[in-house]
Amino acid sequence: MVKADPAFETLLDVNALRVACDAVLSAKNADLSEIRSALLPILKQASADAREQARLKLFDDGSGLLCANRISWIQDQLMSVIFDFARSKVYPDGMDDLAVTAVGGYGRGTLAPGSDIDLLFLLPPKASPIMHKAIEFILYLLWDIGFKVGHATRSVEECIRLSRSDMTIRTAVLESRFVCGNQDIVEELQSRFDSEVTTGTAPEFIAAKLAERDERHRKAGDSRYLVEPNVKEGKGGLRDLQTLFWIAKYNYHVRETADLVRLGVLSRHEWRLFLKADDFLWAVRCHMHYLTGKPEERLYFDIQPEIAKSLGYQPRPGLSAVERFMKHYFLVAKDVGDLTRIFSAALEDQQAKVVPGFGGMIGRFANRPRKISGASEFIDDRGRIALADPGVFKRDPMSIMRLFHVADLNGLEFHPDALKAVTRSLSLIDNDFRESEEANRIFLSILTSRKDPGFILRRMNEAGVLGRFMPEFGKIVSMMQFNMYHHYTVDEHLIRTVEVLSEIDTGRGEEMHPLASKLMPGIEDRQSLYVAVLLHDIAKGRQEDHSVAGAKVARKLCPRLGLSPKQTELVAWLIDQHLLMSMVAQTRDLHDRKTITDFADKVHSLERLKMLLILTVCDTRAVGPGVWNGWKGQLLRTLYYETELLLSGGFSEVSRKDRAKHAAEQLAAGLDGWSAKDQQTYTKLHYEPYLLSVDLEDQIRHAHFIREADKAGKALATTVRTHQFHAITEITVLSPDHPRLLSIIAGACAAAGANIVDAQIFTTSDGRALDTIVISREFPIDDDEMRRGATISKMIEDVLSGRKRLPEVIATRAKGKKKARPFPVQPDVRFSNVLSNKFTVIEIECLDRIGLLAEITAVLSDLSLDIHSARITTFGEKVIDTFYVTDLVGQKITSDNRQANVTNRLKAVMIDQPDELRDNMPSGIIAPPPRAPVPKRSRA
Repeated sequence: MVKADPAFETLLDVNALRVACDAVLSAKNADLSEIRSALLPILKQASADAREQARLKLFDDGSGLLCANRISWIQDQLMSVIFDFARSKVYPDGMDDLAVTAVGGYGRGTLAPGSDIDLLFLLPPKASPIMHKAIEFILYLLWDIGFKVGHATRSVEECIRLSRSDMTIRTAVLESRFVCGNQDIVEELQSRFDSEVTTGTAPEFIAAKLAERDERHRKAGDSRYLVEPNVKEGKGGLRDLQTLFWIAKYNYHVRETADLVRLGVLSRHEWRLFLKADDFLWAVRCHMHYLTGKPEERLYFDIQPEIAKSLGYQPRPGLSAVERFMKHYFLVAKDVGDLTRIFSAALEDQQAKVVPGFGGMIGRFANRPRKISGASEFIDDRGRIALADPGVFKRDPMSIMRLFHVADLNGLEFHPDALKAVTRSLSLIDNDFRESEEANRIFLSILTSRKDPGFILRRMNEAGVLGRFMPEFGKIVSMMQFNMYHHYTVDEHLIRTVEVLSEIDTGRGEEMHPLASKLMPGIEDRQSLYVAVLLHDIAKGRQEDHSVAGAKVARKLCPRLGLSPKQTELVAWLIDQHLLMSMVAQTRDLHDRKTITDFADKVHSLERLKMLLILTVCDTRAVGPGVWNGWKGQLLRTLYYETELLLSGGFSEVSRKDRAKHAAEQLAAGLDGWSAKDQQTYTKLHYEPYLLSVDLEDQIRHAHFIREADKAGKALATTVRTHQFHAITEITVLSPDHPRLLSIIAGACAAAGANIVDAQIFTTSDGRALDTIVISREFPIDDDEMRRGATISKMIEDVLSGRKRLPEVIATRAKGKKKARPFPVQPDVRFSNVLSNKFTVIEIECLDRIGLLAEITAVLSDLSLDIHSARITTFGEKVIDTFYVTDLVGQKITSDNRQANVTNRLKAVMIDQPDELRDNMPSGIIAPPPRAPVPKRSRA
């Protein structure tokens, strides 16, 4: 049983529980079901009361490991009481040779509040039927109490035989712990297991456990820096510590982690680090189980604030309480990685002596150690860089930096022993080291390497070198941002950004990033670009805007790295403006000339434009899986080409009216084979905004679409086009114009599960609307996406025609969906009359939800505002939607009172879901006669 702290006995009065159970048999001739029914409330109440005491003590002392030990001890007592009752009162003649052992986490003497109870019932070679009935009696009681029980019933011989062929069973037996019954049979199992199974099989077991770990990491995301980590199974989580202990127990025959200090595997400091990490992770896990009331293992955003509160974290300037908690979590996960590396080094040294070619993954590296040309302090040990002798770093601290440089030059992995030595030598990286010209030159060479700088930087970060060499970087190590947009910690994001830049730089990103790949060879100053990419988020977590603060850091750090004053200012500018191009591309109307001229005024030069584009691509790609898509790439390309034209002096000076006339002539010429009458009719349908902002190819396609609808006599028609590379699907809607048309279309898309990213809104000269809605693509195959587009189009037509009511379809879609997570997104409405020469730009920012866009656009329509175009941008849980609007006579919204009224109405929608607004939404807009030919929404 668990070696319990005497204080554990206050959790449960075992003697009183035994007496209460024994009293159950005072009634004569009770059958088994009646006995179980009488025992159940007694045992259930005792378990609940004891576990509640364990919960209160967790909040009192904060120790997760103690909490897990307490719950395990409580479970031991319950098992013993149930077993002794069955042996003495129910089956007095058949249980003497039966034993109950704990396996799994329970076998280690640790249980989380929601953990399964894993049991191994050990039988003698010839088990009687009574033993099986007794086991059944015990299991039924445990299930009735409410425990999830994993169990196996085997003899010692079966355990030994199965352990040889099944690694899962072998691990379970390795962790088996006597709980109650016949202790002799448990000792026999453990003795035979040590002599018959573990002897000589350590390499096989270690290889299997490391392979299991790698597969587990792959399934959990293969990064210890995911912002919603799996505390149990994820990289740097509890299972990694448990894997270390399994291997230690199997290989070194130890019972406690403290024994690893005695054997020299871990230093005393590292052993204490192991205990601290174990205790912290157990605390997080126990709090998660208590908070959710279930065995939740993933630290979701929803529960992170509550866990932070339970653990006592407080906010600090620049960091919320939850961000401080998660930074601590990721630092612990990093410690677990350090311990894994240190342990692996010691293990490999031992195994290499007895198993030639063991090398971490057995046989992976077969060559003998050899010298590395020009680097006498290092050796190539089977494809990994290692130290020539243990004193290398002490004699010359600069060798720490050279280790990573030589590894990069020679394409070598790192020997675990070398990284362990680096971690233990971090104190040698002092101010003199940081200011050293050689150290900075080497670092810049690593950063701008044409091989794999991301890999080297990640190893430097894991070993602690990056944070020591650049204290500014050390401040953002393991820092998370509490939002759904960023998938990684800040340091991991920066390293991934460098990896994307390297991919583009070496020509491997041409298919995904054609423009950036085309521009990269012409970049004259690679150094500045790589430095800007690495440092662009270096000032996250400060009170000051991180772009502004980051530019200040760059001005201080770049000269130390050896950059010239001109380069330093370029890096500072890129960091200061690193969000500019993304925000303009995603939230502004790129067909509005004022957008381009304002952007060009900030960029000033083609070289800056090129570098800012590449930085923006790298930054977006490195945010997380699925964040980058072809649509964002197309927006950036459009912004780049329009700005390049202006900066190079190629922007047309021809009047708007003349350009529109020329576009109409091109459209007429493109309607090849049409009658002159049809050419004239369908060309005159469009106003200047349409002719100047829609590509000729799309104008021709729209003309065919409108003529076909007219021939079929359709007042309402839709057409779908997919764009595989851009990862979008266009749905074009032809309909009688209506003030709430965009609102109803947006609601229909929400009801169909489509995410709108852009909307082009035009009114024809005969009073119809021609709106193109751009939605995010869902399926990789065009046929599947076309079927999805058809389904969404059908939903739009049903809602517009009144066959379906919008409030009902949105309610159906929202039913069962989780409520918005508690992210700190303050609703905001911003007006600007300087971003466009013709329109007022209204930008809203708030927490996303189903149907939000429909409600926002309905409010704008209610307030008699004409929407010319809309940009819908989602950053995780947050939306930034931009609307280009005028009043009904085509004028900007300049009145302060009117702006205030619009702001108040919009904020009411952004904060609450206005039921009366949805109830008043029209069921359909198709009127029998066509509307008068009044150009309503985009003529101004």
